[in-house]
Amino acid sequence: MADLSGKVALVTGATRGLGKGIAIGLGEAGATVYITGRTTADSKEQPAPGTLEKTAAAVNAAGGKCIPVQVDHANDAQVETLFERITTEQNGQLDVLVNNAYAGVQALKDAYGEPFWKHSPALWDAGNNVGLRSHYVASIHAARLMTPRKQGLICTISSWGGLAYIFGAAYGSGKAANDRLAADMAVELKPFNVASISLWPGIVATELMSEFFAESTDNPVGDGYNLESPLLTGRAIAALAADPNVMGWSGKMQIVAELAERYGLQDEDGTRPASLRSLRFALPLGVPALRPYAHWIPNFKIPWWLLVTTTLAAPKI
Repeated sequence: MADLSGKVALVTGATRGLGKGIAIGLGEAGATVYITGRTTADSKEQPAPGTLEKTAAAVNAAGGKCIPVQVDHANDAQVETLFERITTEQNGQLDVLVNNAYAGVQALKDAYGEPFWKHSPALWDAGNNVGLRSHYVASIHAARLMTPRKQGLICTISSWGGLAYIFGAAYGSGKAANDRLAADMAVELKPFNVASISLWPGIVATELMSEFFAESTDNPVGDGYNLESPLLTGRAIAALAADPNVMGWSGKMQIVAELAERYGLQDEDGTRPASLRSLRFALPLGVPALRPYAHWIPNFKIPWWLLVTTTLAAPKI
């Protein structure tokens, strides 16, 4: 397991889902973890199970030190105040930023299965205000802390949807922009020894996505095929943060399942999912009868250059 003792991390959007798992994974490694979100125990409206306090308790139980801060990442002033607090409390130290906050899950669920013109332009804002612009804003503040110290890691959560069609035009555009954002930030951060990586989790069993898959009748993973927990992404980020050679991956897209393979990580149930670009994932996805025998399928991975230079018609997942 990675050792992040003495390190300070910030995970945005960590009241539930992927962000919660990431925070726990960093806590397992011994980091001090700031988490943000809008939902607290005192919130009148809770869109889904989970609060900042519950995540903080889970991070502390895993071995970390968690500091929950209520922040709306659509509000630049609140974000600035957050970083001022980190600067004061940690003497300017921030080692890891995870850009995870995303406000578009419910909007995606509501819009699923219909073309973009059937919906309000607000669908774009739902996922790309907090989910793209917010990542840029947080990265500005993080870079101002990391660059003087000549070290740091910024992980921006993206997805396969940045390369191929999954949930629609607004979603895919935002994810492609996140990949570009991470890559271009890497160019400007390289002289300061700060890494910027775009991270692609697989099919993640978050609370809302599990509900979505259960309700949808036309998706190929309703049986839980190749699902991974949010915790695996946290363990992958912890491994990256502890890797002395992490700059070698800066500016690149990294698939969580491949990081798990590289660093010898397992999910919370002891398994390791197949990479989204592997035959072991793709063949059983298209031919469900092969799923019980997936471990016999070669773990050959389709080269990135082939994925990028060809048009992929990815299934809706």
